[in-house]
Amino acid sequence: MSLEPTINKLQSLRLYGMTRALNAILETGLQGLSIQDLLAHIVDAEWDYRHARKLEKLIKKAKFRYSAQIEEINFTMKRSFDKNILLGISDCSFIQKKQNIVVTGPTGVGKSFISTAIGYQACVYGFKTAYFNFSKLMPALKLKKADGSYLNELRRIEKQDVVIFDDFGLEKLDSLSRLMLLEILEDRHGIRSTVITSQLPVSAWHDVIGDPTISDAICDRIIHNCLRIELDGPSARAMYKN
Repeated sequence: MSLEPTINKLQSLRLYGMTRALNAILETGLQGLSIQDLLAHIVDAEWDYRHARKLEKLIKKAKFRYSAQIEEINFTMKRSFDKNILLGISDCSFIQKKQNIVVTGPTGVGKSFISTAIGYQACVYGFKTAYFNFSKLMPALKLKKADGSYLNELRRIEKQDVVIFDDFGLEKLDSLSRLMLLEILEDRHGIRSTVITSQLPVSAWHDVIGDPTISDAICDRIIHNCLRIELDGPSARAMYKN
């Protein structure tokens, strides 16, 4: 009995994982597979194919600056870094708990790499993730206010399960940037998770944000229900070059 019609039907249904698995089995022979084993094999192949495709799309949409994974983080460097904290984050339960993560430390110590690895792990678990360089995000949002697409962009950010704001605090915020940041955080507070990296300790954020009232509101929405990773030590950039 020819399986070619069946394979054609699988392709027309876009069951490409099953199609590949069945073709591979036909090339190598059934090798004594039972009906149950055969069915389990081709269904697993389809699941793996779809999972890989979904992960690829999530990573592409996230627009990470780096390629980084939890397994690639060097825990041997002396950075005042508690390995157990990050390993606890790696199961992405912080997303289900609607927790934020703040990663602070000096230049080159690996903040961006670690936050990206957390974002990549979120994608592995099927969560929608978006990466932003904070210094570039604010000017981009101002342009969107001018062209009328600002609200659409806010809704897009709001829908992300995890948003990463990298390099927060490199320069002081003006009044419009403060209000836009507060609006973003208000939409996400207690609903979605936000990851922020900064060279500055949290205690110095009020000065960067500016207005005391808005600073209090922003910091409260970030720090409330927050996991903190405070790094110190030598630069890790040379080790993390892509």
